[in-house]
Amino acid sequence: MRHPSRPAKALLVAAVLPLALTACSSASDTSSPSTTASKASKDPNAGLLTGARLKKTLAPASFFAAGFAVDPKGVRDSGPMYTAPSSAPAAKPDCTLLGGTSWISITGDAGVSFAQNDYVSKNTSEDIAQEVDTFRGTTAATVLEHLKKTVASCPEYTDSDTHTKVKITGADTPGLGDAAYTITLTDSAWQNGSTLIAAQSGTDLVTVMSTDGHDNGAATAKKLTARIVTSLKAEHAHA
Repeated sequence: MRHPSRPAKALLVAAVLPLALTACSSASDTSSPSTTASKASKDPNAGLLTGARLKKTLAPASFFAAGFAVDPKGVRDSGPMYTAPSSAPAAKPDCTLLGGTSWISITGDAGVSFAQNDYVSKNTSEDIAQEVDTFRGTTAATVLEHLKKTVASCPEYTDSDTHTKVKITGADTPGLGDAAYTITLTDSAWQNGSTLIAAQSGTDLVTVMSTDGHDNGAATAKKLTARIVTSLKAEHAHA
């Protein structure tokens, strides 16, 4: 996913610090509570979780069955800072992106923070990925709608390994967050299919992928999504 740039912060000369602190104190003294509240309300990221906090909401290693271990290459987050949001949906989406761990990128939308990781079974090569992206305002709900439209235009794609057709189906899924959508990938050449779930919870969008089990990964994907949604609510409550 994204790696935010972190511009270097200018260092203040020690001799200037007393004057700067005095100026800040003076300005602070003349600001009324209403002015301070007004400035805070203009912060577009107020109340949003950073990548460092989103990381805490991902399911821990104890959630996964024996044999699963985190893939270090798939561990990423946006840290303590926010990034600029963007939206650049492709006229013709790359349907093969649904076959990857960061599959929500297929919508072309990017939020202000994120956290993700990926667990793989050393015994079966089954894969379980989890990610949370945070958006401003009501954008998370909009991104979910973008995903539905994208899937509608992606009935299938060709698996680059087996050169066979992967069938894609999607359906609304009640009981997970404020709204959720489940995508199922199946291929006659695969031993098991893959289940992707996107669940919107306030300003956050949870996305998981699972090939675990013999049900196209559906049960594990739903359980993991529910677990992250619950953790997000708890994290927001502690803000």
